[in-house]
Formats: sequence, C-alpha cells, structure tokens
Amino acid sequence: MNKSISCKKLKIAAILLLTGPLASGQVDNVDFLRAGAADGIKIIQAYISPWANAFGAGLNGSWYNTAKPHKLGGFDITAAFNIGMVPESAGTYDVGSLGLTTLSGSGTASTISGPDSPGPQMTKTVSGITLAQFNLPPGTGWRYIPVPTAQIGIGLPLGTELKVRYMPRLNIKDADVGLWGVGVMHSIMQYIPGNKILPVDVSVFGGYTKLQGNIPVSLQPDQAYIWHYTTYDPLTDFNDQKMSATVNALNIGVIGSVSIPVLTVYGGLGYSKTQTKVVLEGNYPTPVLVTGPAPYADYNDSGVLKGGTDIPSIDIKNFSGIRMNLGLRVKLAVLTIHADYTRSQYNVFSAGIGISFR
Repeated sequence: MNKSISCKKLKIAAILLLTGPLASGQVDNVDFLRAGAADGIKIIQAYISPWANAFGAGLNGSWYNTAKPHKLGGFDITAAFNIGMVPESAGTYDVGSLGLTTLSGSGTASTISGPDSPGPQMTKTVSGITLAQFNLPPGTGWRYIPVPTAQIGIGLPLGTELKVRYMPRLNIKDADVGLWGVGVMHSIMQYIPGNKILPVDVSVFGGYTKLQGNIPVSLQPDQAYIWHYTTYDPLTDFNDQKMSATVNALNIGVIGSVSIPVLTVYGGLGYSKTQTKVVLEGNYPTPVLVTGPAPYADYNDSGVLKGGTDIPSIDIKNFSGIRMNLGLRVKLAVLTIHADYTRSQYNVFSAGIGISFR
C-alpha cells in the first residue's frame, strides 16, 4: 500500500513539474479562439512561446557533468533539476505586430511569463455586429520554468559513452506527460599524445530530447444559445478539449573538464535548438453571424471549429544559437553532486545528484 501511494505521489509530482506551469497559467483559457482559428493561432503563438522556449532550454540541461566518458562497462544514474529562465524582454508583445485579420484592438499584452494584468480588449465585428469581445489573457509573472530529468550513462568501446533519458507516459486526471532522449559523448582527448599526463578531458557531445504532453482546455458556448445546436450536443461534445504539445530539444558541442580528487570543473561550448508544436484537439464553439433583415450573433453548428482540421497545428517560434556553460561536480566514492549555469538566449541553472561507477 505504501509503495503504491509513493508511486502515485511521484507521478503527481512529475506531471505537476512538467505540465504544471502550463496548467497553472492562463493556457487552459482559450477564449481567444472565439475570434476564429487564424487569429487565435497568432495569439497563442505569441502568448506561450517564452515558456515553450524556456522549457526546451531546460530539456537541454544536465546532459553531462564531466567530459570524461565512462570506461567500458562503467555507468551512472543521474537525476537533475533544471530551471529554464525567460528573459525580461519576452514578458510582453505588441498586439499590432501579430497581423490580426478579424480582431480589432491594439496595445501591449503580457505573454504567459509577463505581468499578471489583463491584456487589451479585443473585439470581433462583422457587418456592424459584435460577435466576440474579450481581454487578452494576463501573464503569470513566472519566469522560471522547472524541468526535471533522469538519465543513465553507459560506457562503450573507443572512448564513447551512450546516455539515455526516459520517462514513461504518466497520467493523472486529464493531464499526461512523457519524454525520452538520447545522447552520445566521444573523447577527443584520447587522440592527443600525452593525454594521460594532465587531469584534463575533452569530448564532443550531442543530445536530443523529446517531450510530449497534454493538458485540458475549455471553451464553452454562451449558455443562452446552446439550444441552437442540432448536430452537436452542447452538454457533451465540448468536454473533450485538450492541448497537446511536443517539445524537441537539441544540444551539440565540445565539452571539457579538469579533475582533481573529489572535484571536477567542467564546461561546454556548442549549439542548442528548441522546437515546439501545439495541437488543439476536440470541438470548439465560436460565434457566427446569422444574416437576414435583422442580422445577429449566434452559436450554432456552423461555428464549431474542429481541432486538427479547422484549427491547424501551431508551430511555436523556437530559438537556436550558441550556448556556453560552466559547472562543478563533487564526487564522494560513487556519489556525485553537480551544479552548472548555461548562458544562451534562455539561460538555464541545473543541479543534480547521481551515482557513478568507473
């Protein structure tokens, strides 16, 4: 019983850490889809891109804490906690720069990491009839995105080490998340004459991580119009809405380390890239104009947007560029403790603990 409870708590913790920032923000409120798919996609791209990029940057953290690959048969198991940091400049966006076609409104709005204050009021008007009016979502003021990782490193022949990350799909209530990743480290110090004289190691490294997750979202029709639906049941057909996200993170570069008994100083210089794709699943009711002698706004079957069909997948603006990091590892027998800081467009602080043999 205690083991079952502990496993459940671990699942809850993992999901809260990996999807909690999204779910606790304003992402579950997709009122802006009332403007239609085209403008709704532009708003969500601008709104969540800072968190998506910080999350991807965090996934690129803690791949290594030394430049020395394990000997053949050696291995380590390492758990780490990475914090992707959103720059202050990504806290707001200019509504006018989005190129909205069906909404009127202007000003500066918060991204999900920006100030917790209502955004500008937006209005959708067709033929003089107001179909939708809402404020753009506020931010959360939360610029630090936690990303836990766990991995195994295995020593292979020829000065090579394979690293594997994996977390099975975890489900709790309506949210779920899972990830996998693979990395390879190869020593180039072994090709340098006299490499055993100095306590220095240099390797090339490449790592890739993919995370997939879902969180529930909600957009409901105006209750005054629910009896206008004939094909859809407004009590059940709008209850399966969710946002699915896939985050890809790539990290390649050269790493070096200097070791003395107990302590290892390590650092790296390389290239990193993140990419996020979001898909809205389910049916989403939006207002439509009913024409005639006295046109009016209505909610009916013709205004229902189907995720994946009427609402295409959303590619979040990703970041890529040079990354540099510097860290320190302490090794006591087989126990390792490390911490490092990465400078890039989205900075990352990482810390972890593990066990390492050979």
